[in-house]
Amino acid sequence: MTFTGLRFLIGAAVLLPFISWGRVLIVDQTRRSDPKAYWSVMLIAALAMAAGGILQQAGLVHTSAGVAGFITGLYVIIVPLLGLFIGYLVRATTWIAAGVATAGLYLLSVQGQHAVNPGDWLVLGGTVGWSIQLLAIGWLAKRGNPVTITAIMALIAGAVTIAIALPVEQPSLTAIRAVTLELLYSGPLAVGVAFLLQVVAQRDAPPAHTAVLIAMESVFGALAGWLYLNELLTRGQIVGCVLMFVGIVLAQLKPPRSLESQPTDDPVTPLRPGSE
Repeated sequence: MTFTGLRFLIGAAVLLPFISWGRVLIVDQTRRSDPKAYWSVMLIAALAMAAGGILQQAGLVHTSAGVAGFITGLYVIIVPLLGLFIGYLVRATTWIAAGVATAGLYLLSVQGQHAVNPGDWLVLGGTVGWSIQLLAIGWLAKRGNPVTITAIMALIAGAVTIAIALPVEQPSLTAIRAVTLELLYSGPLAVGVAFLLQVVAQRDAPPAHTAVLIAMESVFGALAGWLYLNELLTRGQIVGCVLMFVGIVLAQLKPPRSLESQPTDDPVTPLRPGSE
């Protein structure tokens, strides 16, 4: 949790000086929203981000990275399911794409060689957190400066995570120094740059499509292991990669419904974000 909280805070610190520059990333008129609603959704996104990070890391103590990757990737199903409760209308092709991507993710990460344990449930809880964050970003991204959204979200998530970590883990400076290089990578890049790109992208990409695309991290991880760590890809894993690519293509066959008509200037509430 200490590592997770610090990487969030470092990512926020890197972005804060560029908030004014972030206005150039707003290429169209943002939708109007009530400030109270805006900051309420921002808080939800930040707390979901903290919960996702904490539960995922706790679960990894008790389960393998491959299985954790599969369970985390289940947001391709969880995101559209949760979206139904807040007014998103998901196309049938998106559901099919999510199912195909999930099958591919299973072949890539698990391949039937695992039994469920408590760590899996913790990672699943973290996946729900990431899914809520993804939906919240989908609402926020159309209503504000992407750099501000990413920086504030990471700042709150980092503060909450560190507040929990201090009494539980009692971190030491020696332990923190031991992972300096990892923090210098994951803070500015994996949090600062990656989440900023996600917020910018979600101004146009609907949450369900975003979930399918982000699930490709498992494919890139497997390919990187093959290229740089001499890890072998089994036939099942190769089929899994292909299925995930098929899922990506299926998800893009039809545009989101919200993009088929011109956006209106009417305020949209968090509980009725529009359709996809």
